[in-house]
Amino acid sequence: MAPAASFRVTLQPSGHAFTTDGSDSVLQAALDAGLTLPYGCRNGACGACKGKVIDGLVDHGLAQDQALSTADRASGLTLFCCAKPLSDLVLECREVGTAKDIPVKIMPCRVQKMERVADDVIVLSLKLPANERLQFLAGQYIEFMLKDGKRRAFSIANAPHDDSFLQLHVRLIAGGEFTGHVFGAMKEKDILRFQGPYGGFFLREESTKPMILLAGGTGFAPIKALVEHAIHNHIARPMEIYWGARNKAGLYLPDLPAGWASTHSHIRYVPVLSDEVWAGRTGLAHKAVLEDHPDLSAHQVYACGAPAMIDAARADFTAAGLPTEEFFADAFTFALQPEVTTP
Repeated sequence: MAPAASFRVTLQPSGHAFTTDGSDSVLQAALDAGLTLPYGCRNGACGACKGKVIDGLVDHGLAQDQALSTADRASGLTLFCCAKPLSDLVLECREVGTAKDIPVKIMPCRVQKMERVADDVIVLSLKLPANERLQFLAGQYIEFMLKDGKRRAFSIANAPHDDSFLQLHVRLIAGGEFTGHVFGAMKEKDILRFQGPYGGFFLREESTKPMILLAGGTGFAPIKALVEHAIHNHIARPMEIYWGARNKAGLYLPDLPAGWASTHSHIRYVPVLSDEVWAGRTGLAHKAVLEDHPDLSAHQVYACGAPAMIDAARADFTAAGLPTEEFFADAFTFALQPEVTTP
């Protein structure tokens, strides 16, 4: 059997490069290599991933004429979601470096699955239209657009590489109109409308510092996305996950972080309960971090939970030496958005 082809793809102006056997699109190969290129549909219809072939040959694939015209092709342009390399390539394209590089979109979605993982937590899986994708960074959130003009924001719990659906962790809020609807009247196949992605809470991949990932309650949702993204992209920086809840039921997916820790030597998981006596750690989750790391000067922290937890963690962690610029938290508060699942 002949050896598989191997093509080197270099992106300009960044100089980033990766290799591919040519079986996947340029976009998919770049994403698999941990490089984020802009895209919108992944099926050659929207043109959001259009870029120029400076050197080399590609198969344009199923690119549609309205997104890639004959003139575009003649001038060296291609759609990276469809194009496959036929040789080594040098491509001119924009890369997604920060949240501001990703366009905010309004999209419909269908409720694909509702899984009740605790008395007050539902894991909601939303199916996106077949010809559209939402590009987002792990840790960002979407806002549901309700009929009365109100909005409700929820963090995306899945990593971006699996973008045919969105997973949200919805906690029932006493008196909450939307979450009451989710737990009461909502059913599978319902259609919703949302806008996003939003938020500056995402993994700073250029850093090499060990990470503390602090979650309170359903603040675990974006932490889950960060960890799954890091695992997918082979980011081997030490990661310590501290998940705090009042009782065991509040740790509604306990096997998931335990599985990460058992499978990956650079991941540690520490569950912490504040109101239940058990064999594990007790008290406040951010205090458990400080017990284990009295000096945080060399760390990076990602925190999601109730505003009181975020405020206490920020104050106590910086007092323990954490540089203020290395503390990342979701910008929302319950006071501003009563039904937001993370701060």
